[in-house]
Amino acid sequence: MRGCRRGLLLLTALVWTSLPGAASAAPKPPAPHEQRGPSLAARSWGVIDARSGDVLTSHAGNRELPIASTTKLMTAYVALEDLPLDKIVRAQPYQAEYGESLMGLRAGERISVRDLLYGLILRSGNDAAHTLAIAAAGSERRFVAQMNRYAAALGLSHTHYANPVGLDEKGNYSSAFDLMALTRRLLRKPAFAKIADSRSARLRSVRPPRRIATINELLLMAPWVTGVKTGHTFGALYVLVGSGQRRGVSLISAVVGTWTDEERFDDSLDLLEWGFSQYRRRLPIRRGQDLADPEIRYSGGELPLLAARPLQVGVRRGQQVDVRVRAPQEVEGPLGRGARLGEVTVFVAGRKAGSVPLRASRSVPEASFFDRARGFVADNSIPIGIAAFVILIFAIVLRRRLARKRS
Repeated sequence: MRGCRRGLLLLTALVWTSLPGAASAAPKPPAPHEQRGPSLAARSWGVIDARSGDVLTSHAGNRELPIASTTKLMTAYVALEDLPLDKIVRAQPYQAEYGESLMGLRAGERISVRDLLYGLILRSGNDAAHTLAIAAAGSERRFVAQMNRYAAALGLSHTHYANPVGLDEKGNYSSAFDLMALTRRLLRKPAFAKIADSRSARLRSVRPPRRIATINELLLMAPWVTGVKTGHTFGALYVLVGSGQRRGVSLISAVVGTWTDEERFDDSLDLLEWGFSQYRRRLPIRRGQDLADPEIRYSGGELPLLAARPLQVGVRRGQQVDVRVRAPQEVEGPLGRGARLGEVTVFVAGRKAGSVPLRASRSVPEASFFDRARGFVADNSIPIGIAAFVILIFAIVLRRRLARKRS
């Protein structure tokens, strides 16, 4: 088989440290004492924290290997970068050999780039990859050159592409670390994350519309699985890049070169479950928690700002949780109860883990004329006092001059 089966005040609630600069795309291998976790028979494998890119455990993570249809992750990346999702293109003729994975395109039919991506990821359609390549670059050769340019730009130093499909061909290879790094980039794109997490999809741009289902059995093995892509050829054996989100933690796994279809799915599930076991649940933000109390202009008093929802994060041993509150120092009515007036952001080990809006705990009416006048006096008491003093001195001087004239 050649084919294959995502004006404000900064208040720091905890210790705040500055964010580190951008890191290179490829994950860094864990230190020797961190080489632990499941023992797998695959040629290469690993699991990383999708938020930070930290490697939790791995084996031969930089080994360059054929990767079968996980090649299509870069095909998807180039398409997302170079083509509008709603663009309608014509399906290109594709000469498939026996056993290749196809989404079932008919040459010449009109289909959107979005639906081609569903066919590319869910069905691992070689015909979808071919059509996307022609639509984006005019030919497969130019498209492959673009794939390699993006790989270099992303820092995937153990990756090279020879075709957009993933067929066994000299010069088509990657590594577990590079596959996970690329997937981490892709999952930041909402359109890809939605596609990768889909068990099925209705292709609305074709006539008649039709439904396709995923061949990624990992998505059916646990409710927290969020993707991503299968691969299989005689040279690559069985390959799977997986992802999952659980208890405020997002992980990405890669298993390259298992001997059976079942093994790649079981190994990927084991890697992800082991990865999640390394985190402990923390709830730094509770729903309704009072996190800021700006003063109310004119009428006085304070307006408590409450967290709109709880925020749960996963934390590994030794990681610090920081909370940063962004809220105004002063507010002015009219304000409705529940009005959004700021935001609280949680960082784990210096990286953003999530944010929650801050909302007004009660309504604030518009200040009355009396309140505004009183507020004006209070806000300008010093200038008013100085002006009154000047007027008083002027009056005294004037009175004395008048008294002298009368005498």
